[in-house]
Amino acid sequence: MLTASDFIRLPFTDDLTQAGIEYAVRSLPHTYDRMGGSDFSRLRRIVSGIAVELAFRRYLTSQAIPHDTLGATPFTDPDRYDLALGGRRCDLKSFQIFSRARISRLRADPSILLKAAALVPADQFAAAHLSDEDLYLFAFATGLVTAHQSDVKRALEAGKPLYLMQVFPSDWTNPARWASLGRLALKLEAGPEVELELGGQTAQREFCVERLRLVPHRRTTLTVDFYSLAYLRVTHIPLGRLGVYSPALRQTYIVQPHQWGNIWVYGMSIWMVGYMTRGEFRRQACFLPSDSRVLQYNRTRTPNQSVPVANLHPLADLFARLRQWAASSPAARAA
Repeated sequence: MLTASDFIRLPFTDDLTQAGIEYAVRSLPHTYDRMGGSDFSRLRRIVSGIAVELAFRRYLTSQAIPHDTLGATPFTDPDRYDLALGGRRCDLKSFQIFSRARISRLRADPSILLKAAALVPADQFAAAHLSDEDLYLFAFATGLVTAHQSDVKRALEAGKPLYLMQVFPSDWTNPARWASLGRLALKLEAGPEVELELGGQTAQREFCVERLRLVPHRRTTLTVDFYSLAYLRVTHIPLGRLGVYSPALRQTYIVQPHQWGNIWVYGMSIWMVGYMTRGEFRRQACFLPSDSRVLQYNRTRTPNQSVPVANLHPLADLFARLRQWAASSPAARAA
């Protein structure tokens, strides 16, 4: 039976957050938002999820645990499996805990995670991309986020890293016709000047970034011929409005000062709690409708299949079998 001593605790470091952000902003045109909420909430969840995956891979490498990442999810195909262990595909499900109160409870008593729900979104569970022999791995990540402008101000005053951005609407991110957005022009309403980054795709659908400095009241045109635009990033929140004009769309996208958001996740810990084969999960799972309360969330935003974390199997048992499998493989015996 699973106990808290079976959990594997990993550090949630800034480099993991940075890697998660790089993935998140590039995946914008390709991700499906099951959870709802703001664009910033969605991006923070992606950032945290990628951080968990990378931290787990780092752990596997450090412990010489055989694994394969050739099937890992590219940002253009977000619902494929993350890695393979012992020839079995693995789907790593991570749950974000950003509430200070929940984080404090978890720090005081990690065993509370045994009362949490191991969730698999119902639509993913119904898909046929995993067999019953493949694995679900479950993890929880703790960290703080800046959900409000006042939080951003406190983080800035404390010298914390920020990633201030705004997401373009769907007609910019996923245009109905794949064609140039035209010679894009930007203008800043008020000073001081702002260092700006825009990310999007070119004619060949390659992701591209252009960086520039905007001076107030001066119209600036981009050099990259973008066919889609995903996001804007600034080094600090502008005092006035910032506009981006597309001659092809014949519209100007305007960002007000209060509309910028920070997607940096101030990570604390990652808890790898356990695993279960998809077949066993299917036999044990109960349907959990949306708006259900679970330990990690006030309410779920999507229907799920659910198994108690306490019913999962310890990862140490899986790792021991993986080492035995690797040692008995034909290549190992030949060596």
